Amino acid sequence: MPKENRKRGRREEEKKRKRDGHDDDATHKRHKKSFDGQQEFAPFDNEQQYFEGLDGVPHPEEMPYYGQLDEEEQEYFKRADELLEMNQFEGPEERALFLENVYQEAEEKELKIANSQSCSRLMERLILLSTPAQLKSLFQKFNGHFLNLVQHRFASHCCEALFIHAAPMVTQEMVAPLEDLTSSDPNEIVASMENLYLFAINELEGYLGYLMTHPYASHTLRVLLLVLAGLPFSQSSKKSPVQSKRKEKVGVAGVERSKGLTLEKRTVPEAFTSALEKIINDSVSGLDTTYLRALALHQTGNPTLQLLLQLELSEFGKQRAKDENSIMHRLLPDGPIAEGTESASFISGLIYSPIGSRLLETIIEFAPGKTFKALYREFFKDRMGSLARNEIAGYVVGKILERLSKEDLEEAMHLIVEQIPGLVDRNRTVVIKTLIERCTIRGVSTVPIAAQLEAGYSGVNGFEISRLLKLGGEAPSEDGKKSSESTSHQSHPDKLHGSLLAQAMLAVPGPLSNLIFDSLARVGSSLSLQIARDPTASRALQAALTSPTATIIFRRKIIQQFYGHIAEMALDPAASHVIDSVWEGTHGLAFIRERLAEELAENEAAMRESFVGRAVWRNWKMDLYKRRRGDWVKESRTSAGNEGFQSFPEPNGDAKKEAERGGKHLSAIELARQKYAASKKQKEREAKTTEKELHKSAKGKGKAAVTA
Repeated sequence: MPKENRKRGRREEEKKRKRDGHDDDATHKRHKKSFDGQQEFAPFDNEQQYFEGLDGVPHPEEMPYYGQLDEEEQEYFKRADELLEMNQFEGPEERALFLENVYQEAEEKELKIANSQSCSRLMERLILLSTPAQLKSLFQKFNGHFLNLVQHRFASHCCEALFIHAAPMVTQEMVAPLEDLTSSDPNEIVASMENLYLFAINELEGYLGYLMTHPYASHTLRVLLLVLAGLPFSQSSKKSPVQSKRKEKVGVAGVERSKGLTLEKRTVPEAFTSALEKIINDSVSGLDTTYLRALALHQTGNPTLQLLLQLELSEFGKQRAKDENSIMHRLLPDGPIAEGTESASFISGLIYSPIGSRLLETIIEFAPGKTFKALYREFFKDRMGSLARNEIAGYVVGKILERLSKEDLEEAMHLIVEQIPGLVDRNRTVVIKTLIERCTIRGVSTVPIAAQLEAGYSGVNGFEISRLLKLGGEAPSEDGKKSSESTSHQSHPDKLHGSLLAQAMLAVPGPLSNLIFDSLARVGSSLSLQIARDPTASRALQAALTSPTATIIFRRKIIQQFYGHIAEMALDPAASHVIDSVWEGTHGLAFIRERLAEELAENEAAMRESFVGRAVWRNWKMDLYKRRRGDWVKESRTSAGNEGFQSFPEPNGDAKKEAERGGKHLSAIELARQKYAASKKQKEREAKTTEKELHKSAKGKGKAAVTA
């Protein structure tokens, strides 16, 4: 059947129609009312149109065309990209020679490669493996084109990688100049890496307000800000407002993580600090309070505004918030932020906004103490319980809890505790986890929290860990099937938050950790194995086995449930980590540790064929166990501490009492030796007594004979 003819570019025409102001539906949208009946702060109906036409925010000229690679060049660079990704070279020398050849082939084609959809990944991998001299050369090739490259869909990722991997060189050059990086070309000028960064910043200067809301350039701008501030950065961080969650992670097989898109905290030159301050000022110089608040609700501009506000208050002092030209003062210009002011309406609109609430979290985290206290008293103090119920506002509540004093935290705890049953029903445990952590740090009693959690996750036998970890246990449902089958469809975030809450509870000695310990001790062997094999739930089990508050009795009960399944657990990607934790969990349980090692040794062939099995074999030092068992026993007992080991099964009779009086636990063979020595001494005493009695008897008979 022939397909319907459809015109291309419909989405672009739709966007153009909206930009031209012909979208009738937009004029009829109603804004949500805030909690106090006031209208929430509403962004512009067409934010992109506004920011593109804003006076004082100049636009770059039309991006130039750098040309395309021909088919032969594309094939070569694609093949080079595949070889670098697999990283199957005989050694670093061979890879370095290969990189030099690729750089020679890419001469005068660097801009084409960076803008190529199929070959831009090659440029990122080249940057990842380049030497300082190659990085400098590439940086110079990009100079003069950064304004265009950061706006490109593919080249912007190359700029991010270049900024990140060249940043440590600036710090190294401050301490001592790097090796001679001069080029063989006498006409080529080699500048320091510090100056190369400053040249790139000067190129972007004047267009920062536009780049803040650009879908590609905004990410590169955030990376550049972190480089100038000398702050750490990790691509794997989920809370970082720097990169998109959907960004593809381009790497090289076998290359250590330190060479990935990661930065440690560094010392930066004063020129970087001055450039950072200028960027912060220039980014918002053309925006007044109204437009800056609209930017706070802009999907792309909000993360950039978060980072700018964070850097302004953390790098240049919180007293900067009083400056009239500061971002903080422009967002909240009212002196006392009281009900009825525009600042109050703005704050109220951010609380429940999926985008704006993140900026509010940044304000709460980095605002001066006086400003935070005023905001807390005015907007949050009496509403902590109701705000904790909301899925979005709950994250704002978590940031507030981190800054409260002990007295305020105790008041907030009583308000939130009342909402715990509802939070448990809705699987919103982030606030509960943060509350537990802060109460532990501030020294606030967690008994009320434990009571509510016990009631919220209670079952037939009291608190059930399976409900917290979203496993469901083994209770049959109405149709006769086990409920664990239906729980396999539980959303991953709910399971993750449940596991994190369990780990937070285990870190608190007392009622909270006892709930987890008692529940884990009651579960059967099948459910324990289910927890161990679950990638998320097993983290809680590992924390329980290695917790310093876990008793020997609890650890012994849990480990006993794994008897007969140690080998299959060692071959499971998730349960293998539990077996690693069992090594520490058998502290004081020598007999159990040796029994588990014997079970691993019986399945040596299967473990050596598995990647995770080999890791467990190595962590348990099973090669030493197989070759020199006596040394393994001695070393394992030494690693367990100086307390000695408690035998299993437990000793009985006089030997047990004697061991308890000695204040230490003895192994089975030590108790047998002690018992043998005691019986030997007893026989010697009995023999001496008999000998004395015979001697006295013989002596008495002799006296009687003499008298007669």
